[in-house]
Amino acid sequence: MSGGADSNRAPWSRWKARLEALGFRPSRRLGQNFLLDENVARAIVRDAGVSEGDFVLEVGPGLGFLTGPLLDAGARVLAVEIDGRLAEVLRETLADRPNFELVHADALDGKHSLAAAVLERLPKSEPWRLVANLPYSVSAPLVAVLAGLEHPPEAMTALVQLEVAERFAASPGTSDWGPISARLQAAYEVTTGRPVGAGLFWPRPKVESALAHLSRRPDGPSRAELEELSQLVGTLFQRRRQTLERVLGERLGDRAQARSALAAVGVDPGRRAETLSLAELLALAGGPDWRNRAPTKP
Repeated sequence: MSGGADSNRAPWSRWKARLEALGFRPSRRLGQNFLLDENVARAIVRDAGVSEGDFVLEVGPGLGFLTGPLLDAGARVLAVEIDGRLAEVLRETLADRPNFELVHADALDGKHSLAAAVLERLPKSEPWRLVANLPYSVSAPLVAVLAGLEHPPEAMTALVQLEVAERFAASPGTSDWGPISARLQAAYEVTTGRPVGAGLFWPRPKVESALAHLSRRPDGPSRAELEELSQLVGTLFQRRRQTLERVLGERLGDRAQARSALAAVGVDPGRRAETLSLAELLALAGGPDWRNRAPTKP
């Protein structure tokens, strides 16, 4: 999704007329649904805990409905907009804001890495955060990529599709519990925040939205441990209904080794991936090297 408003808080009717004059139509492919409610935009900034001097990455700023309150809060905003038409309008609108930088680019380079133009502008050591009204199509992969960076954000507050927020914060044993849940919760405390109704967007999406809040765990696993966890959950949840002994046995090419690895962390080989807690997954990920293992045929 994309946001929209200018630094002078021009009414939406003026913005809509300007977009129509440019021949602009929201792109479904780019996930452009404009958040129109300024009160909600300001509430998102408050919920995110943004304060003076914070470095904030905003992906999908659109026309700046969320950007304005972020700048007003004193944040240094790096905004990444894929649509050149919107990027040009943003440049004109926010040209006088010294704490604003715009990158016209796709934030992702594929689904598994951040675009170089974005990565090179992110802080290398100081804390930073994501605050964004994310396009539906990139919300999960973008948050996952950011969480896996060498210097990841200290916090992320993202307005996403409700079911995506629920997957981020899902509990083990539920239908929503899966790879993205485990990967994010290993590194972050994850909660679902305020809902945002479809009627507050233009065009109106067919789904509901909600804030996802992620706060980095000070005692979280290392980047290497997260990569091991990612490999493991990728293997397990592709076949979440099958027993762990079968899935891991085929991955390792040796069921006895799979049973041994499971026994070492006290996990019954007859269980299934969706029943494993985060602690069990992390313990299991620290066993055999699950990377670059091609599963054997059943």
